[in-house]
Amino acid sequence: MIAVLRLGHRISRDKRVTTHVALVSRALGVDKMFVDKKDSKLEETVHAVCERFGGDFSIETGVNWRHVIRDWRGVKVHLTMYGEPFEDAVEEIREKDGDLLVVVGAEKVPSEVYQLSDYNVAVGNQPHSEIAALALFLDRYTMGKWQRKMFKGKIEVIPSKRGKKVVTRE
Repeated sequence: MIAVLRLGHRISRDKRVTTHVALVSRALGVDKMFVDKKDSKLEETVHAVCERFGGDFSIETGVNWRHVIRDWRGVKVHLTMYGEPFEDAVEEIREKDGDLLVVVGAEKVPSEVYQLSDYNVAVGNQPHSEIAALALFLDRYTMGKWQRKMFKGKIEVIPSKRGKKVVTRE
């Protein structure tokens, strides 16, 4: 199981970014996403995407992030610009057995997160998007296997060189 924990979600400011964290998570093979602030609208949006496009992705908002990290029985990876080099860490993490929790922040992450995580991984040492960091990490961690995942939704986009090919099922 792969899960993502989104820290510091600010409903009025981060709704699009957190939605995109969820969409990237779902598309790139994550099973579940936790969000520290309760946001029913975010849950509805993600459920609607899953309903239309398929997949077993779930989201839970309003969680106590400390409990999620402390209770996690697998590897805990915090994506940050202050961590160890991405290329070095991702191979080592991939070799670990068990579940994976990936922590991404929205605002300044409490220092406790660095201590509770098994790995603090820098996807570059420059400020950039947590969405980009998550996408790069998940792609490398799964070695691109997410590309072959079948979602079996009501809507299926068929790859094509030109144009849009979409199959709609009832």
